[in-house]
This record gives sequence, structure tokens and C-alpha cells, in this order.
Amino acid sequence: MSQIRITKQFSFETGHALYGYDGKCKNVHGHSYKLSVTVIGQPITDRTNVKFGMVIDFSDLKKIVKEEIVDHFDHATVFNETTPHIELANELKTRGHHVILVNYQPTSENMVIDFAQKIKNRLPDSIKLHSLKLQETDSSFAEWYANDNI
Repeated sequence: MSQIRITKQFSFETGHALYGYDGKCKNVHGHSYKLSVTVIGQPITDRTNVKFGMVIDFSDLKKIVKEEIVDHFDHATVFNETTPHIELANELKTRGHHVILVNYQPTSENMVIDFAQKIKNRLPDSIKLHSLKLQETDSSFAEWYANDNI
């Protein structure tokens, strides 16, 4: 049976700041992120299964990614919890803002690593995460591939 890759795309708005960075991104700013999630597996061959012919139902993949990534990160501001940005984060929280504190510099590179782990933890055993592409701007993106992380 053939291995097939399927991809679902997502969009969300997130703010962040890169503490200690030597350019404009040290300031709080936001992006309209686009996330492409590609999984790989074999289509279901059991004709009695309602998912017959599917690797994974797109709606099941959507549920995982929405719960783990989109619903959590959309319209949030992400800060590294190990920097002085914690003070700004706490102030924003007291004013009712949705703030996410992470233990890494919130670059696209580190976010895509975080997202990969969150998604992998939720996939059925028969489905593997193949790749993620997190697009920060029209011309800038970070990619994660399972084969690069064995």
C-alpha cells in the first residue's frame, strides 16, 4: 500500500517580541501566520470504515491543529518567560490580554519546533507528522521535516 501525504492549511494572528534582538523585531509586533501541516500514512482499506480511502479525515486533522495551535495562539502575544518581557506580559495579562509565555525565543523557527511536538502528540499511531511550514510573512517562513529530526 502506498504512503500518501496530505496537507491542511491554517491561518492565525499572533504578536511577539524578540528580547535582545538587534533589529526592529525587538519591539512588540504581529504577524498573519500561515501554517501548513502535512501528515503521511496509508489510506484506510477497510470498506466498512466510514473513513475508507482516507489517510486521516481532514476534519480530524483540523480539530487537532485548531485545539493545539490555532485556538491557543490566535490573537495572543507570545513572550519568552525567561526574559524581562515577563514584566510586560504580566502587565498585559492584568489588563485582560491573551499572553502566552514560552521557554524559548518566539521566532518562527522555535515556534515550528513547538508546534511539531504538540501535533505529533495528538496524531493517531498510524499517522506520522511529515512536515510543517510556518509562514511569517509573504516571503519568510520556517519549515520542520520529520526526516531532518530523526
